[in-house]
Amino acid sequence: MEDSVIGVNNDNNLYKLQVQEMKAKVLDLKMQNELLQKEVNQLRRENNQLKRVPLFVAAVVDKLGDGEVYLRQQGNNQEYITRVNPELYDGMSVGMKVAVNNALSIVKPIGITYDSRVRVMELEEAPNVTFEQIGGLKEEIEEVREAVEYPLTRPEIFEKVGVEPPKGILLYGPPGTGKTLIAKAVAHNAHAEFIRMSGSELVHKFIGEGAQLVRELFDFAREHAPAIVFIDEIDAIASQRTNDGTSGSAEVQRTLMQLLAEMDGFNNRGNIRIMAATNRVDMLDPAILRPGRFDRIIEVPVPDADSRREIFKIHTRKMSLDNVNLEALVPLAEGMTGAEIQAVCREAGMRAVRRNAVAVEHNDFLEAIRKVSRKENAGDLRMYI
Repeated sequence: MEDSVIGVNNDNNLYKLQVQEMKAKVLDLKMQNELLQKEVNQLRRENNQLKRVPLFVAAVVDKLGDGEVYLRQQGNNQEYITRVNPELYDGMSVGMKVAVNNALSIVKPIGITYDSRVRVMELEEAPNVTFEQIGGLKEEIEEVREAVEYPLTRPEIFEKVGVEPPKGILLYGPPGTGKTLIAKAVAHNAHAEFIRMSGSELVHKFIGEGAQLVRELFDFAREHAPAIVFIDEIDAIASQRTNDGTSGSAEVQRTLMQLLAEMDGFNNRGNIRIMAATNRVDMLDPAILRPGRFDRIIEVPVPDADSRREIFKIHTRKMSLDNVNLEALVPLAEGMTGAEIQAVCREAGMRAVRRNAVAVEHNDFLEAIRKVSRKENAGDLRMYI
């Protein structure tokens, strides 16, 4: 009797275990089913998205009245006129982008948007470079501040005197002399948006794309005023125009003409200041160098002895030095740019790190100068004159 009871209990325990296992399997299958259901829903959404009729982007060129809008389609520059309902018409403005269907009817407004490449050019925070970090160049810095910083920070002075500040400035000189550094320091002092771009970024393959990017760049600057637009390596798009018959050259010229038009459209006393830099001022087109576009053309030369001394002090300020005679290094660095002197200080520090020293010695600087220095012949320097 007892054996039969024990057998029944064992069977019951076995059944309970089997039931628990089945419940666990059911729960597992439910979870797998939920995951598969989510995947099915995602695929359905993607399928519906693919079935939707594509919309094209167009820009509002003008409002013609009576509900008619003059549009230019992005990409192929096709222009057409369409009619919209009064609600959409009242909410539209020139320059706004809209979505249109295959019938060229406006489906919805998008608003004023900018090319993502333009937004990348904007620095979200003002540069942390100050004039104290620039050795020498006192006169050049003062000229830049008069043309760029003071119209933004002290416009009332120009109003009292009744003088128009320079519209734009061009910095030129050998590489590494501090042109970009000056632009950053001015933006820091002026507390303005700093929009930096390279001339090569405006050179594009398709017709009209470079000109459109220039147009959107300056529209973006107007919206974020006060702002400083700094065009580095401007010779990439502003070199002298030639008639070589190639489509690439023609597109660069179209971009240049758009840049000239945008520079002409600025007021001297406006909240947008234009700066540019180049190593090859001799290559620039005369149209961009005339007064009214770049009113000040400032040379940023190779530092003299006093400037080299200041640059050495700036870049060794935080270094641990052991019997280093900076005064003796100044004549040895003759002909070097600020960037090269910075490289000398960095290389000297790396030599100390290599031998696990606690301070940089004078010999480290001598070896660094030998490594970094490079001799320029007269022909190499003629391009900067």
